Amino acid sequence: MVEAYPLSWPQGFKRTESSRRRMAPFGKADRHNGYKRRLTVADGLQRLIEQLEMMGAINYVISSNVELRNDGLPRSGRRKPDDPGVAIYFQFCGKAHCLPCDRWDTVADNLAAVAKHIEALRGMDRWGVGDLEMAFAGFKTLPPPGGGVPVDEAAQHRNWWDVLGVDPDATPDKVREAFRRLAKKHHPDRGGSPETMAELNTAYQEGMER
Repeated sequence: MVEAYPLSWPQGFKRTESSRRRMAPFGKADRHNGYKRRLTVADGLQRLIEQLEMMGAINYVISSNVELRNDGLPRSGRRKPDDPGVAIYFQFCGKAHCLPCDRWDTVADNLAAVAKHIEALRGMDRWGVGDLEMAFAGFKTLPPPGGGVPVDEAAQHRNWWDVLGVDPDATPDKVREAFRRLAKKHHPDRGGSPETMAELNTAYQEGMER
């Protein structure tokens, strides 16, 4: 069973070294002076839950190292944990999925990053160049610590730009174009492997969040 607290990071999914984590560009405009302030956990939760519900995800568990409220969601205003990672487990189209993120230096920003990722994938549906079920095909649930088979270790260490076949400084449009082209080619419903699709999804997420 996946625990919402403490963090249940999916087994085999690589972690970001603490020295490489940085401040995210998300922020929220202050209504008094217009300057951007850093997101709170409540801000990140609001963005994430909105996207999960808009895409139709059910039975979601938001796992992190932040203590829980009575409703089982992370509590805002607590001390910043040493490990800011989050892992979002949910069901979509009858299948279990997990979206983990620890690239940024706060839980709030990692929650917002997953929300941004879902929003980008939902865009495929709106723009008519794909659908959400196809986009999430590779995000099969990886087991939390203590069980299951790890993902292929070689796949964990490939740079996102190598996976997508683009330059490291490729624009978001180029990243999106490469992902769509490769996703159509390697989708499991078209004879591709779930492992390759999972690698493509991870590379797309990393390329869009840098």
